[in-house]
Amino acid sequence: MKRFFISKRVIAISLVYLFCLIGASSTVPAMAATGPAHFILTGSGYGHGVGMSQIGAQGQALEGQSATDILTYWFSGTSIVPAPINQNIRVNIAHAVNAVSFSLKAVDTSTAWTVGAQSVPINSTIKFSISGKSIVATVAAPKEPAQTLPGKGPWNINFSGLLASTVQGKTINLRYGTVALKTVGNKIEVTDTMLIEQYVLGISESPSSWPAAALQAQAIASRTYALSHRTIRSACDCQVYNNTYDQVYNGYAKESEPGYGQFWIDAVKSTETDPNNALEIAYDGKPISVFFFSSDGGVTQTAGDVWGTDLPYLKSVQDPWSLDIFLNPYYAHWQRVITQKDMATAFNLSDVANVSITSRALSNAAAVITAVSSIGSSATLSVAKFKSALRLPSSWFEIAPPGY
Repeated sequence: MKRFFISKRVIAISLVYLFCLIGASSTVPAMAATGPAHFILTGSGYGHGVGMSQIGAQGQALEGQSATDILTYWFSGTSIVPAPINQNIRVNIAHAVNAVSFSLKAVDTSTAWTVGAQSVPINSTIKFSISGKSIVATVAAPKEPAQTLPGKGPWNINFSGLLASTVQGKTINLRYGTVALKTVGNKIEVTDTMLIEQYVLGISESPSSWPAAALQAQAIASRTYALSHRTIRSACDCQVYNNTYDQVYNGYAKESEPGYGQFWIDAVKSTETDPNNALEIAYDGKPISVFFFSSDGGVTQTAGDVWGTDLPYLKSVQDPWSLDIFLNPYYAHWQRVITQKDMATAFNLSDVANVSITSRALSNAAAVITAVSSIGSSATLSVAKFKSALRLPSSWFEIAPPGY
């Protein structure tokens, strides 16, 4: 048998080389580890799931239920009663902007507008822009040089006609009220103060093509929302924003929608009991805190499930209509594919090897989600933060096993 001998020098060199390899491998980032390339989530519903399901209201209306039936189902123990409506609400039209412009469209012979005490030609455009903590107003009329109006704000616009307010290319047409512009900090806040019913006419929360009872239920819910929000918020100089922070207010576009606008007007008017009163949702003699959303995973959530504080009229109720693919074609069932990078970023981990729902609400909606990295680090997120980070439609979902 032939024997092989290895010198001590060769062994030493080999050991040094081996140690170098070990040291080099320890510097490889964790992102190069074994986390799956993607995760698959499947779920149902769109929205927070508290209060009235709008898809549910549509389904109930198609079954012949009345607006009162619909509302008292979603808001347990409430009554639908008349309430005074001859009061104003201040609606934020543009929040924290640097500039906004207005133009006026004639609708009849009385069309006119003034800025402060100054009358403005109908075919003019007024631009308001921030200068320090002041607001400069510039009027431009066809074939005339632009004119800067005296004064630094606040400004009021009184108008009769259709007033178009434009910010960064986005326009909302206003038909009612008095518009005010003032500075909060070094930004402009634009508000429109109008009657409650004028505000409700511009709410765009349900398609106007839906059955009358569903639209009436939405009108009563939206009116109740307005009646229960009476405090002026200093951040916006308003009582309500014109977006999903409160309710979507689209101004005159809602009631003037071709083919369908009159349906919404009829729904609003049919829930008025006389010129001074209209229906609201009340509990213990007061307008409730109204919540509504598009759809859910087959059962609604309590306020405590989502925000930590329960309200007696916001109980969990069954919602089979949200799972009806004909009523809810886009969100009865949905699927999202989340990349490894996005999942890791959401949890602030180097990578994610596994992610699971570790706590659920009584409605079976996810409550807490936990992720574990390939080196054993873990992190948890509330479902609110998880949904926000990954832009998920609702809290009703399942997470497929890695590699699915």
